[in-house]
Parts: sequence; structure tokens; C-alpha cells
Amino acid sequence: MKLRKLGQSELEISPVILGTWAIGGWLWGGTDRNDADGAIAASLDAGVNCIDTAPVYGFGLSEKLVGQAIKGRRDSVIVATKCGLVWDDRPGTTPFFDTTLSDGEPVFVKRCLRKKSILAECDASLQRLGIDVIDLYQCHWPDPGTPFEDTVDAMITLKDQGKIRAYGVSNFSVEQLNTCVELGACPASNQPKYSLLSQEIEADVLPFCREHNIGCLAYSPMEMGLLTGKITMDHTFDGDDTRPSRPWFLPENRRRVLDALDTVRPIAKKYDVSLSQLAITWVLSQSGCTAAVVGARNREQAESNARAGSVDLKQEDLARIRSVFEPLKLAEPYDPSKAKR
Repeated sequence: MKLRKLGQSELEISPVILGTWAIGGWLWGGTDRNDADGAIAASLDAGVNCIDTAPVYGFGLSEKLVGQAIKGRRDSVIVATKCGLVWDDRPGTTPFFDTTLSDGEPVFVKRCLRKKSILAECDASLQRLGIDVIDLYQCHWPDPGTPFEDTVDAMITLKDQGKIRAYGVSNFSVEQLNTCVELGACPASNQPKYSLLSQEIEADVLPFCREHNIGCLAYSPMEMGLLTGKITMDHTFDGDDTRPSRPWFLPENRRRVLDALDTVRPIAKKYDVSLSQLAITWVLSQSGCTAAVVGARNREQAESNARAGSVDLKQEDLARIRSVFEPLKLAEPYDPSKAKR
């Protein structure tokens, strides 16, 4: 895979990034340590050089698994993690959601991008990851309860201390991104939801990122696995898996997606790729999209995802795929921040 420069930073990343929400197990029906190790190793072996994680993924477990898996390979890995979601007795500024830990214990997650909180979170992440510096430190969600000047000050402090190399944001709107720019603190990247079924950012966020040289790291390009074609109408979900409550997974919508996938299956066959790889490659082919953050829970999935970073789709096929999926709309616009957890 040919590396891509991340916005105005000095980082160069692979077009496919390993996302580790599922590895943490939380809301994905649990995790398996051996599979997690295999997914990370296979990704790195296949040319993926960036791993994206967050403290809230498994409430620390994902970061720990990533840290253990990259021992001995740290020099070849760009580690991206996040801040701004706190739980337990730590103070927050904005209520976010209720959920449960793997043992069933209830927990309340809050948003907090205050400087003091970010500095403490960074130290905790460094310890869990077992590293000295975080390559890309991202605000997980915007926090309306904190002036962004305070957040920027925290990032500058961490960079001056040598604890982070670059800072980014996630789930930021154009208005929020513009606030960063006006403060003279343009982030290296923004991480929005983007897939064949979620094209909303094309109206404003993606053009803004292109205009201001902000890297776009698209998450959920396979729409939580739905665009693999493997989640059929009779598929069942285990444990605390949150997907059955998401709108695209409802039976009437799932049927529409499966029919659309059948329509583009000949294109996948033409390039000798899977439907998963086709969905990832389509996202990577859109102007302004720097990389796709793709989850994998085992070695096989990781190897398959990595291959998508080297597929080159012709313009007429990209347009054909778009024409099939663009008419698919939800009855009500989907807001990731309000998803059931």
C-alpha cells in the first residue's frame, strides 16, 4: 500500500487503518485475546501501519491489547487513540450514554474535553499502551460543555511535553472544524462516519477537509459489517452486540442492502475482490478521503481488509456503485451520537 500524508502533520499513513473497537469486545459480543493478537499482527504484516483505538473500547481493554501486540514493532506502527469520553467517578461536562461493562456492571459515560481531564487521560492511555508517545491523539466526540480553547491548550501542552505527535478530532461538524481553524489549531484529521450507506459528509464535512487540508479518516466503511454481505436475513447476534438496534440492520432495511449488494456483486467479481473490499475501496476512492478505519477481529479479516488498500476501481465502476446505493435512504436521518449502546 502506498502511504498517504495525513493533513498538515508529518505523519504518513496506510490507506487502510486497523480499527479496534470490536477487538475491545464491548457492544460486539465479547472478544478473544488470540484473535485480537492475530488481527493486529496480520494487519501489520500486510502493510497497514496505523492502528486506531480508544480508552472507551472495552473500557481500557482495547488499548491494552494493542499495546501488548505491538511490542517489538513499535517503530513501524502509528498509534492513534482518543480522549474525551470518561466513566466511573471521573467528572464530565456533558452526559452521553448509559451502558454496561462486560461483567454486567452499569456505567455512565460522559464527554469531557477539559484540559485537566485530557492530560490525565493521555497519561492513562500511554500506560495502557506501554508506549512513550501517541502518534495521533484525537478528541473522540465534541464536548459542548468545554470551550474549545481549553481543549486546544491541552493538545499544545501534550505536544510540547513530547507525549503526542499530532492531534485530530472525530465526529466534528463543519462548524466545529471551523472553530479549530479560526483558533489557529487546525487538526491533522477528522474521523467521521462514511460508507456507501452513510454519505452525509459529502455535503459539507468532506469538502471542508479538502479545502483546509484536514485528513479524513472514514470510520465504519463496511457499516459495521453489513456491507460484507455476510449478515443475511437469518443472521443472529450474540451477547451485548448492539447492531440489531441500528436502523440499517432492521429487517426491512437489511433486505434493501442485501439486494443492492447483489446488484454490485458482478463488479466485485470483475476485480476479484469481496464485497467487503469493494465497499472499503469505494470509500478510499472518494476525493478527500485519506484512509478508512476498518475493524477486524481475526487474522483472516485483517488480511482481507488490508488488500482493499491496493485495489484501483475505474471511474465508471465507482459511479455505477454509487448509483446503486445512493437511492437507499433511511426514513429518518441517522445520528451516530444517539445510537443505542
